[in-house]
Amino acid sequence: MAFESYSAFVAHLEKAGELLRIREPVATELEITELADRQMKLPGGGKALLIEKPTINGKVSPFPVAINTLGSWKRMALSMGSDSVETTAAELGTLLKAKPPTSLREAMRLLSTALDLRHAKPKIVRSGPCKEVVHRFDAAATRTEPWPPAPGVSAAAVNAPCPTLQDLPILKCWPLDGGRFITLPCVVTRDPDTGERNVGMYRIQIYDDRTTGMHWQLQKVGARHGRRYYETGERMPVAIFLGGDPVFPFAATAPLPDGLDEFLLAGYLRKKSVELVKCETNDLEVPANSDFVIEGYVDPREPLRDEGPFGDHTGYYTLPEPYPVFHVTAITHRKDAVYPATVVGMPPMEDFYIGAASVKLFLPIFKMNFPEIVDIALPAEGVFHNLVFVSIRKTYPMQAYKIMHGLWGMGQMMFSKYLVVVDAEVDVHNTSEVLFHLCANTDPQRDSLFTKGPSDVLDHATSEIAIGSKLGMDATRKLPGEGFHRPWPPLIRMDTAVREKIDRLFPGKTRG
Repeated sequence: MAFESYSAFVAHLEKAGELLRIREPVATELEITELADRQMKLPGGGKALLIEKPTINGKVSPFPVAINTLGSWKRMALSMGSDSVETTAAELGTLLKAKPPTSLREAMRLLSTALDLRHAKPKIVRSGPCKEVVHRFDAAATRTEPWPPAPGVSAAAVNAPCPTLQDLPILKCWPLDGGRFITLPCVVTRDPDTGERNVGMYRIQIYDDRTTGMHWQLQKVGARHGRRYYETGERMPVAIFLGGDPVFPFAATAPLPDGLDEFLLAGYLRKKSVELVKCETNDLEVPANSDFVIEGYVDPREPLRDEGPFGDHTGYYTLPEPYPVFHVTAITHRKDAVYPATVVGMPPMEDFYIGAASVKLFLPIFKMNFPEIVDIALPAEGVFHNLVFVSIRKTYPMQAYKIMHGLWGMGQMMFSKYLVVVDAEVDVHNTSEVLFHLCANTDPQRDSLFTKGPSDVLDHATSEIAIGSKLGMDATRKLPGEGFHRPWPPLIRMDTAVREKIDRLFPGKTRG
């Protein structure tokens, strides 16, 4: 299901009973965070919130704030137009495993899949709702032939009064934050050598009405693009968009292989091509149905600037570090724009569902590389990649260590600090069950593996930034050849017939 604006998604959430409207004024400074955090900490992620009257320094913003919109399994599924994230993952898995058809029925099924793929490729359009209001700050960078206004929008709307960054309902999330931060931005950059586009999500600290920080971390694709511009000294074009279809922020955070366009994934998920429109002041393209677009550049010739502190998804503040400065050359937006935001901090938070949905969606890809994998989970307590549980069908000695090394070598899994491997029958989404098998099935010295590698730059515990150690633990049943020289005892299980008899005799009285 394709959503043509964030307000359309918000309306869909409200119809599904997943949204609370907050009609009283609520400050963008700390108060929205407190309100949203209370919902996020409720069982199942609480409700999405639409703050109708967000205030900036006491003044009501014309743009409502939507927050926690992806903060539950149901809302993640609704954003994809699906019954469940698992259903979407299964569809993707079927596509990846497609084989030549052996019957007419299989041929028709594959044809249906192929027709779905026609929606994956983005297409360029002349204009769109994101240009209903256009304001350029850098006249020298303005194109001489601006795009025509969106259908039904008068030419007078172009160059109409438009808010600066200081006027948008951007949150200051936590008391020690260095300022206000855009927390759900989709950042578009392009490789100057190959022309390949990337859409990433990097927090944006507001310095003033025309400049921000650009927190692309060392290992991110945006940072790699930036390094090429720093080598040549050329001004780097950057575009930030917010809103539009809710699959956009999900696609921006998905662990796609480097060079694979995130708009392909977005088009596949929404079953409709993403329509892209050229920016006003640079040659990058953004979704035409975005709610806000912030255009600008990074100048490699100017010094880096301290960014932060920021209350991060680790549950701690990340301290100030130097990052590039982003200069704003234009802001465009819909007339009825909704400002999407999120808050990160002590788990569980909204980002848990976004990250866990990525794991579910890309599990078929993991299984293609490692067919013995049954399931993977990233518990909320691990704040994404700090803690990973993986279950496998173990058939030979040291197989758990093969999985450890393999996963540490796959994309952002390189940041995983603790990786626990368990047997196939263990439910990795039940942390208590995993911990039971970890404690019961391991000898710490024999079954642990320490190694070194890249670390998340946000990890405050490493002795050096972006460099750290990792611990893998083999909590599987031990086989001959793994240093275990005793009989492995059976797990205590009640006889199936007895369990069924008790269920019949005492229905509904003995189950939690």
